[in-house]
Amino acid sequence: MAQQYPDWIWQNGAIKPWQEATTHVMAHALHYGSSVFEGIRSYATPDGAAIFRLTDHLKRLYQSAKIYDMAVPYTQDELAAACREVVRRNGLTAAYLRPVAYRGLGGFGLSAETPIDVAVAAWPMGPYLGPEALENGIEACVSSWQRFAPNTIPAGAKAGGNYLSGQLIAREARRLGFGEGIAMASSGLLSEGAGENLFLVFDGVLHTTPASASILTGITRDTIKTLAREDGIEVVERDIPREYLYLCDELLMCGTAAEITPIRAVDGKKIGSGKAGRVTRRLQELFFGLFNGKTNDQWGWLEPL
Repeated sequence: MAQQYPDWIWQNGAIKPWQEATTHVMAHALHYGSSVFEGIRSYATPDGAAIFRLTDHLKRLYQSAKIYDMAVPYTQDELAAACREVVRRNGLTAAYLRPVAYRGLGGFGLSAETPIDVAVAAWPMGPYLGPEALENGIEACVSSWQRFAPNTIPAGAKAGGNYLSGQLIAREARRLGFGEGIAMASSGLLSEGAGENLFLVFDGVLHTTPASASILTGITRDTIKTLAREDGIEVVERDIPREYLYLCDELLMCGTAAEITPIRAVDGKKIGSGKAGRVTRRLQELFFGLFNGKTNDQWGWLEPL
């Protein structure tokens, strides 16, 4: 089935037809991976469409750009307005948004000075790992590819080039018949999924890997930690050996695209009962409750269009 694209996109300060949002084949970002981006969702809520943690996502976009010496030529408020505009113009409520800033056409060397181009797209997107993944969970595998070591590529930046690693992990998993891949850090300890953070549950306590494990410290990860603690669930950040994946009571991965997806088996080994457990279900209830009105948004995470 052919991909259906939305009608409108925001690029370099203006809304334009999707097919007109082009860049040159010699743009720096195409050759060197010099882009930073965000994945954001908007949800239909009882009070109308709202973008989830828009401010936090855009703050991280500018932090990623800072690491790579990219001066984004728009303010955060201007990009926030662009996000809202592109959702409205495409007639969307529940949508996935992709703001991206990248080095455009200029010089040809690695350190060349180029314009920084910026675009914001929005399109409808269901569960990232499949329509039944949120309910039934997925089977995952530990990838033969590991995450990059500290002081090589900054994992704390959400940069386009970082996702070459994620592509290898995800494509290997799909080739082997799994729903997603899990990566180890260069230390041999657990890192994260191809594009998702991980939580393990032991005796009702949530465990997750730290920033030092070459992870992107996700905004959904932060949301889960906050919701869990508010609900009385203990959260621990710690180094985690690979075998703990097989021994935990529950396992889940999270991210803007994946939301909260249970993992029912790793490397063919059943996790717990082989289905989403009590803590995972409670976290899903709290998370999706933000959008149906059952969880009080006391943090101001829902930002209306």
